[in-house]
Amino acid sequence: MKKSGLILLTMLLFLGVNPILAQQKTFSVYAIGFYNLENLFDTCHDAGKNDYEYMPEGTNKWTGMKYTHKLRNMARVLSEMGTDKLPKIGCAAIGVAEVENARCLEDLCNQEPLKDKNFQFVHVEGPDQRGVDCALLYNPALFSVRNVKLVPYIYRLPQDSLRATRGFLVVSGTMADEHVTIIVNHLPSRGATSFYREEGGLQLKAVKDSLIAEDPHVKLLIMGDMNDDPQDASMAKCLGAKRKIKDVGEGDLYNPWWDVLASGTGTLMYNGAWNLFDQIILSPSLLDRDKKDYSSLKLFSHQIFRRDYLFQKEGKYKGYPLRTQGSGEWLDGYSDHLPTIVYLIKAQK
Repeated sequence: MKKSGLILLTMLLFLGVNPILAQQKTFSVYAIGFYNLENLFDTCHDAGKNDYEYMPEGTNKWTGMKYTHKLRNMARVLSEMGTDKLPKIGCAAIGVAEVENARCLEDLCNQEPLKDKNFQFVHVEGPDQRGVDCALLYNPALFSVRNVKLVPYIYRLPQDSLRATRGFLVVSGTMADEHVTIIVNHLPSRGATSFYREEGGLQLKAVKDSLIAEDPHVKLLIMGDMNDDPQDASMAKCLGAKRKIKDVGEGDLYNPWWDVLASGTGTLMYNGAWNLFDQIILSPSLLDRDKKDYSSLKLFSHQIFRRDYLFQKEGKYKGYPLRTQGSGEWLDGYSDHLPTIVYLIKAQK
């Protein structure tokens, strides 16, 4: 497998080491991201799905021209994700939400900036009644897929027996010669009560536990639109995603986004305030815990991907993410969410 772009990182101040004595080490750096694409629909009806609003005669008047612009805009963002640290390469893998079908993903990967990087995709058609799914885009030079499965979200209450929503897309692969598994998900919206997202957190934990039982050394990332913030019960209690690395115990996970939200920023806005629903959560195997041992993949940093063009410049929603459409008006924008990225590093031998 080809290596990621090499970055020369001068590892200064290992617990206060004098910079003059510091040695220069070379690392491979890998970017992994998540982006809610906000209703990437084509213009055709999918049998059994309630996708009528995204058809030319539907409420959104979703024409071929609008679909083409949406593809172009999404491809721009996806191709630029990760380029702050890896300007020539970008992300090795990106989980996405709110994609209608494989046809949309094919059209997306055929957009010039993604096609130039030979992006491929993993997708399993799910049961969501609107037809939106999760998927994983990946650069095969950096991430190779081993196996794929879609674990269903289970509604446990009798009154929900006829309901169906997005499942948990589990993609196992190889990155930097290591076993890396990515779970992409989109928990129930805030139109539902917290109970349903807490159920989602518990079910994600069960999937996570089974994967780690199969391989205790797997490098596991859980990503998605959680429709909850890091401190909410679904994430903090049910999934067990901790705020501080020092608090990550056996069976826990690390959620680096708590402090980002606490600093006053996030990935989507509601009533003038930020939320941070778009999270990438990591297994303990990806944490260095101050040992400064980067002989295997470890978390290096994380960021919300921000570009000026992703924000509204005027009007009532100035400063909000620039959506494809809002208040019945087509804005030719991007998404109501901003992407998130984690960077992993591994020392070169």
